[in-house]
Amino acid sequence: MTRTVPLFINGEFTPSSSSNTLPVLNPATQQELARVPLATHGEVEAAVASAKNAFSAWREVAVPERARLMLRYQHLLKQHHDEVAEILAQETGKTFADAKGDLWRGIEVVEHACNVPSLLMGETVENVAGGIDSYSLIQPLGVCVGITPFNFPAMIPLWMYPLAIACGNTFVLKPSEQDPLTPTRLAELAVEAGFPKGVLNVVHGGREAVDQLLTHPDVQAISFVGSVAVGQHIYRTGTNALKRVQAFAGAKNHMVVMPDANPRQVVSALVGASCGAAGQRCMAISVAVLVGKAKDLIPELQQQMAALRPGAWNDSGAAYGPVISKRAKERVLGLIEQGKKEGANCLLDGSRCTVDGYPDGNWIGPTLFTDVKPHMSIYREEIFGPVLCVVCVDTLDEAIALVNASPYGNGTSIFTASGGAARRYVHECTVGQVGVNVPIPVPLPFFSFTGWKGSFMGDLHAYGKQAVRFYTETKTVTSRWFDSDAVSGPNLTIAMK
Repeated sequence: MTRTVPLFINGEFTPSSSSNTLPVLNPATQQELARVPLATHGEVEAAVASAKNAFSAWREVAVPERARLMLRYQHLLKQHHDEVAEILAQETGKTFADAKGDLWRGIEVVEHACNVPSLLMGETVENVAGGIDSYSLIQPLGVCVGITPFNFPAMIPLWMYPLAIACGNTFVLKPSEQDPLTPTRLAELAVEAGFPKGVLNVVHGGREAVDQLLTHPDVQAISFVGSVAVGQHIYRTGTNALKRVQAFAGAKNHMVVMPDANPRQVVSALVGASCGAAGQRCMAISVAVLVGKAKDLIPELQQQMAALRPGAWNDSGAAYGPVISKRAKERVLGLIEQGKKEGANCLLDGSRCTVDGYPDGNWIGPTLFTDVKPHMSIYREEIFGPVLCVVCVDTLDEAIALVNASPYGNGTSIFTASGGAARRYVHECTVGQVGVNVPIPVPLPFFSFTGWKGSFMGDLHAYGKQAVRFYTETKTVTSRWFDSDAVSGPNLTIAMK
């Protein structure tokens, strides 16, 4: 009998009373791995209440003890690394190697949270006026919420709750209903690490649960990663409900290739950055902008992409796995067909991809378009599949203008041997994360993940110092202590004396 994924509320894994469930499918086989419940209104209320009740005690726990909790947690995540990765691979379709990378990038954020005593240090200035000192305190907000997507079921939840909890908050996680098994296992390891009851809660559900969390009076902050449409809804709804919100949305990332770039390095980078994880990354390179003679790389690019072989999670030779669902596959196939109709040249068509032994998998082969124009659907829309569009321009000026005209600003990169060209590109492009000879410039956790323009809605970004600011408030204290009963008389001015 297929198991039903439990809810995690107040330190207990409990079955949902909801009769409304969805299947959790292996994308390579369509095997039903579990059923995920859409939590009831009362269950979401219980999760928030649990987090609220735990907050008053948790915020008083000494900051070094919170750091030690994160040290224990990261140790367990490393100890169970391969086990969690196997769960992740089966429910997402990722290759085992890619699943391990997903978890590892999350563990790096937990390691960053272990440094929380330093991250929470305020500022002090002595004698700002006669006998008066000023200092700042960094204090937690309360109940925080994370709403996470299917494509990184370990990394993105771990972007959120470890740092929020280390800062003294409590947390309610609403993971994607398409792959809830990985976040559930992460919660089990949190219990083993010693997370107190109510500090972390996990509920499952769709839009109704999300809207309930967005407008709940006891929720102080909301972090979201996902599509543009949902991100806009979450940002509007959350800010209208006076929440602190960070919403990371879609992207259309460009990689600019200058004529002086190393050909082998460029092709290798483009193949991996466009087709890795079946293109289901918000930082995937989906547009290659070839400047001048760099267009001569197209034949080699086509050859190397054609050599990629998709396969199941347990196939060590597979380059990448299936897309997450039948619906996702149909959407990608529709965009490929639209690209052909709009006049792009489909040099490599992965629409009819099959994998021996897995006839029901959501397979899409590597797909390469050239002669792509900015008005085309395949250029404008985030495809979220192993599809690379090639645009050829004559100059770096044209390349920068193309990148800056995009409504998205998640990531971009330039490959070049010229320090001048690289510096100019970094300075002038209006994108939050820039790589120089690095195709996917996702920063390590001591920096922040800094999408711009339509790729991000909010003021403070994920992980790094900005996330600490997102999950905390600053209190400034101005203090004077008198040595005697002497009174100098009332100060009737604004000046501090």
